Amino acid sequence: MTESPVTYEARDGVGWITLNRPAVLNALSTELAAALADHAETAAADRHAMQVVVRGAGRAFCSGMDRTALAAGSIGAAFYRHWNRALDCLEDMPKITVAVLHGYSIGGGLQLALGCDLRLATEDAVLGLGATRHALVPDGAVLRLARVVGVGRAKELALLNDHVSPAEARAIGLVNWVCAPADLDRTLGSILEKARAAAPTATAHTKRLLDSSFHRDPRASLEEGLGEARLVMEAVNRLELPLPAITDALVADGIRHEEFFIWTHPFTLELLEKRYQEGRTSIGRQWPDGPLPIHKRTPSRV
Repeated sequence: MTESPVTYEARDGVGWITLNRPAVLNALSTELAAALADHAETAAADRHAMQVVVRGAGRAFCSGMDRTALAAGSIGAAFYRHWNRALDCLEDMPKITVAVLHGYSIGGGLQLALGCDLRLATEDAVLGLGATRHALVPDGAVLRLARVVGVGRAKELALLNDHVSPAEARAIGLVNWVCAPADLDRTLGSILEKARAAAPTATAHTKRLLDSSFHRDPRASLEEGLGEARLVMEAVNRLELPLPAITDALVADGIRHEEFFIWTHPFTLELLEKRYQEGRTSIGRQWPDGPLPIHKRTPSRV
């Protein structure tokens, strides 16, 4: 049976998306783009995954477009539909997404990394675009690259097609961390531990507001953010219980401390309030259906 070009696994609270064409350095094909988009959507909806890591199997993260497929004419509209669906999902999901770059991370590989929130590169990573050299437009990158490194640097990378070293990429903000290959697991673990220490609901709102700041009047985004914060606090206040008491009750129900933050979404607090009004001493481990796609539940995005 043919192996899937992309795999997905939820483990230890993390969704692991792995590009799985190591024989061709995880080069992009229509099948890979479709599987990547499907798995990104799965990760976004997976309540067992609080963060999502995108990585590549074998000697490289992703070497860009599969030139054999390109020469055969099999890269067409379907590829770009799936590709944009994948990158948009990684960018829009209310969870922190981390790209792990090693070996060749060029062309579409760098575009994919730019669709993630954070980027960790090993010292042996090769970073660059190169699309215009091959008469291609780096569509996924030009929409995001300038946000990350500024217009001047983005034009240099996208128009001149130079590769940059991981150290230079770190200096210009293209990647967030650089580590030795031997330290990759430890460094990634440290990043995920920091992400786990943050409240998922607050993280989701903050991520969405940061992304929307490039499309909207920042004052309107700020007002929306303040409104969402008020909704959460009003729901807490209606319980007439201090936050520590709510936390203690949740812990008594066997819910880990970090899971408490998931409950601070207004939808969940309505359930919590109802159970207290019913005089129940046990909240019960009833979760809302599926994840909390906050970026899709706010009035401005309906």
